[in-house]
Amino acid sequence: MSKFPFLSVKSIPVLFWSSSRPLNFQPQPVTLIFLVFGLLLFGLGEAILIAAGIGVSPWTVLALGISNVTTLSIGASTFLISVMVLFFWIPLKQIPGIGTILNVIIIAIVLEYIIPYLPNPKTNFYIIIQALIGVLITGIGSAIYLISNLGPGPRDGLMTGLQQLTNQTIFMIRSCIEITVVMIGWLLGGPVGLGTILFAFLIGPAVASSIYILDKILKIESKIR
Repeated sequence: MSKFPFLSVKSIPVLFWSSSRPLNFQPQPVTLIFLVFGLLLFGLGEAILIAAGIGVSPWTVLALGISNVTTLSIGASTFLISVMVLFFWIPLKQIPGIGTILNVIIIAIVLEYIIPYLPNPKTNFYIIIQALIGVLITGIGSAIYLISNLGPGPRDGLMTGLQQLTNQTIFMIRSCIEITVVMIGWLLGGPVGLGTILFAFLIGPAVASSIYILDKILKIESKIR
């Protein structure tokens, strides 16, 4: 067995809060609670990374790059990217759901209102620690709401669709997407910092390890009961 078994994760597990199908507009309360909780964590992680002040996430780099070569604002660029990514869902046969809609709304609200209340460390050690915490929390949030199975956000739907198409690991697919997005955003003039690099290379392992740990822990508890 690999020393890092979470790197071999290839699918989203079905746990006690998972919906039976993505296109479910009357989910169980527990499913909706975990979905919202996961999205709040995702937004919080992104906000923590931004507040660290050493770079934004790859998709924000791309949005800023598009803004740099067009007359679009960052908000309009982000919306445009989401719509473009959803078009890629069609050949990948991904199904949108409540989670897809709430992803856009909740994460935007969290980023809008929580950043002013987050710490802005001044020393390099604490800056890097905060950036790493941001990536980890984003990964945990992503795992929780993906397991809810109420439809992934545009970018995570791209990840799961490509995983199903290629049968590669979630770690590999997510990492390749983030690195590719960073490169395109940078070529368009988007700002890249240490936090961007940390996010691009670590978000794949963060999501995969979170899925792996949640699956293992809850399966063990289920056997005990």
